[in-house]
Amino acid sequence: MSDTPQITDSHCHLDFPDFEGQLHQIIANAAEAGVTRMVTICTRLRNEPTVRAIAEAHAPVFYAAGTHPMSAADEPMATVDELVALSQHPKFVGIGETGLDYHYTADSAEVQKQSLRIHIEAAQRTGLPLIIHARAADDDMARILSEEHRNAPYSCVMHCFSSSAELAKAALDLGFYLSMSGIAAFPKSQELRDIFAAAPVDRVLVETDAPYLAPPPYRGKRNEPAYTAHTARKGAEVFGMGFADFAAQTQANFDRLFTKAATYKAAA
Repeated sequence: MSDTPQITDSHCHLDFPDFEGQLHQIIANAAEAGVTRMVTICTRLRNEPTVRAIAEAHAPVFYAAGTHPMSAADEPMATVDELVALSQHPKFVGIGETGLDYHYTADSAEVQKQSLRIHIEAAQRTGLPLIIHARAADDDMARILSEEHRNAPYSCVMHCFSSSAELAKAALDLGFYLSMSGIAAFPKSQELRDIFAAAPVDRVLVETDAPYLAPPPYRGKRNEPAYTAHTARKGAEVFGMGFADFAAQTQANFDRLFTKAATYKAAA
């Protein structure tokens, strides 16, 4: 295993029922595949204690929390102070996921925008990276991210990036990162692979979004952090790099963005 290139699953959902009672095996599978760290994402703040407990119980797991845009209208509005307080936990490494999703939930667009700006302010105040979900809302997303960045800089990853080249450019121009999920490995995703190929390789992360979006050869099945390796191999192809070199690059990128995870030391 020591010869296996190490990578990080920068975005997964280990608290979802798909993994119930299986986390020790899931994390062991990840380690065997070279996935030595993972960030599990809380999408509803009332579930934060459960997600935090997973991170506390498993050394390779870090966590982030926020209100998913598709839930923004159904959940109590987060407050900046609430998010800042959560960020004090040593394994809490990012704000979100937050963002805009007009594909299924366009009717809550105004609530989503309000929630997004709250999460951005929390990222600005804590210095932790913002984790963005964007779907069918490219213009509003680019505008709000840019407006708020002019107000006060912050760092950010566009998680599971599958939007337009224009939104990719807007995010990259702000110094943000794009995260490659299993979608980038789907046969019909050449346009998305081209967007990644045009991005600076030092601004790319890899993720699963597990249990969703399993890359080939597991497409249609439950995804898990171990499968980040398959997406990373496709990423290496996209950038014309050897797998070990691409893995090392994404590790360096993750460490630069998620500095709190990179410098984390477990209590003795």
